Amino acid sequence: MVEIILISIIILSICVAGIAIKILVKKNGEFSGTCASNNPFLNKENEPCSYCGAAPNEVCKSE
Repeated sequence: MVEIILISIIILSICVAGIAIKILVKKNGEFSGTCASNNPFLNKENEPCSYCGAAPNEVCKSE
């Protein structure tokens, strides 16, 4: 049981470190594609993005 917890903590630590490194390396520390609602698989009703207001066929307006 202890081994499973340790392995889980190690894997989560590696994932968090990877995300932190990605943010540090990216220009301006921003993730690309912040408008997840523009994904046609997630947005079946063609609603505008709740983050920036972009329509599903538009580029994110927050940039």
